[in-house]
Amino acid sequence: MPTSFSTFAPAKVNLFLHVGPAKANGRHDLDSLVVFAGPEAADRLTVEPSDILTLSVTGPGAEKAGTGGDNLVLKAARALQAEAGIKHGAALHLEKSLPVAAGIGGGSADAAAALRLLTRLWDINPRHARAVAPQLGGDVPVALLGQPAFMRGEGERVEPVRLPAPIPAVLFNPGMACPTGPVFAAFDAADGGAGFAECGPLPEFADMGELIDWLAGQRNDLEAPALTLHAALKSPEWSLNGPKSPLMTRMSGSGATFVCLYATLDAARESAESLRAQQPEAWVRATLLGGADLS
Repeated sequence: MPTSFSTFAPAKVNLFLHVGPAKANGRHDLDSLVVFAGPEAADRLTVEPSDILTLSVTGPGAEKAGTGGDNLVLKAARALQAEAGIKHGAALHLEKSLPVAAGIGGGSADAAAALRLLTRLWDINPRHARAVAPQLGGDVPVALLGQPAFMRGEGERVEPVRLPAPIPAVLFNPGMACPTGPVFAAFDAADGGAGFAECGPLPEFADMGELIDWLAGQRNDLEAPALTLHAALKSPEWSLNGPKSPLMTRMSGSGATFVCLYATLDAARESAESLRAQQPEAWVRATLLGGADLS
């Protein structure tokens, strides 16, 4: 039997995000079509047997992610331990490559990876992971599934969907943090969420062009408040022109990461190279969006 398990924790992308008004519990109903990046835009988590729970973190985002009790990996491990009645621990190691507070669910992806790996390491029923996922954050249940899906309710309702094909894309983060709390507060202050309604089942698309045409009629309700809060935050579209022009550009989540959709992966890679040359401080990844590579 293996003595350790490892998996990617890929970036989550909101192809659209509709947000309802604040509820009595302070949270919001959501309606979002969620997909996942490839291994080019992912953290990686490894777990090994241990008597106690420990977490080590390396990589470009290690300092911001931290190893304290507020790290979602440790929160997920402790919640799963309690839910399943597990007495022993695990040594967890996170290679943190995704930017923090970036609207791509990095912490949630890490938590979901911990739930998957510890389910295997401790040989427990996966229902325990599904039970604790919603309490860890709105993005954790969909990240646990790791497949294209509608994310609804407060994130606890996850409905898998079928896309015509993986979507070539560039993920662009200018190197600034955009914490979720203030963005939702600005959304609430502007009386956001009026007229909120779920968009219904996903249509059957014959090809990628039909999907992108449909997405163009949707929106991200958190994009405007994020741009208002962070005046320096600008879409990369201004610097992409000619053959590098994306078919569509939209902010993911509460920002500050933008997703640019393309017809081909080669076009996405060319645009990513152009963006890196113009803004070397930015985090830029060309990838295919769809189901997560959990190997």
